[in-house]
Amino acid sequence: MIAHARTTPLRHSFRHRTYLWCVDLDRLPVLPRPVRPLARFDARDHFGGGTDSIRAGLDAYLAARGIDLDGGRVTMLAHARVLGFVFNPLTVYWCHDRSGAPVCVVAEVHNTYGQHHCYLLRTDGTGEAETDKTFYVSPFFAVEGRYRMRLPLPGDRLRLAVHLENEDGRAFTAVVRGRRRPATVPALLSAVARSPWSTAAVWAGIRRHGIHLLLRGLPVHPRPRTAPQEGTPS
Repeated sequence: MIAHARTTPLRHSFRHRTYLWCVDLDRLPVLPRPVRPLARFDARDHFGGGTDSIRAGLDAYLAARGIDLDGGRVTMLAHARVLGFVFNPLTVYWCHDRSGAPVCVVAEVHNTYGQHHCYLLRTDGTGEAETDKTFYVSPFFAVEGRYRMRLPLPGDRLRLAVHLENEDGRAFTAVVRGRRRPATVPALLSAVARSPWSTAAVWAGIRRHGIHLLLRGLPVHPRPRTAPQEGTPS
């Protein structure tokens, strides 16, 4: 379950049922050919593409910031491509070193304009971190304020939260809740039956709620012309 709630200047909230994949980045699932179109992971969908694998894209991003995981495990939470389409508003990578010790968390954000941005986070023992907002996501929020994120590594349960805070207080909250299930073919078919073409539904839902807010008169903030600077540890 994904829930969004904005509090200023208009109150608006919604909940959306979907499913996500929590996978080892070095052991991405490869499904039997007949159901492969329902879930596929592609390097072009992350870190701007241009690498042979998602892991290579992540390692290059971290190396540019002086971080070497030395082959340590990375757990990724994301949507997979469904019927050739994917939209990942938020992809989370939990990065560990070779000994298994946590090193950092990378939160990769995509907006509906085809842009992406990564926040490099140093979470505390409860999975919490803060960072300045530097990327244009919603046309109804300026690129200002500060994110307070709670991103603990998923176990049997998934419990994530992202809060946007500005000078007026907490302006927006996104929550992701879920329960881990084995990635079997029957489980995938059941999830697809409950949420058909899930990635397209996410993209369409964002557009639908945006139109609703426009009709309610919520002001639009122009998209910045300059590219954001990549997030730094906080």
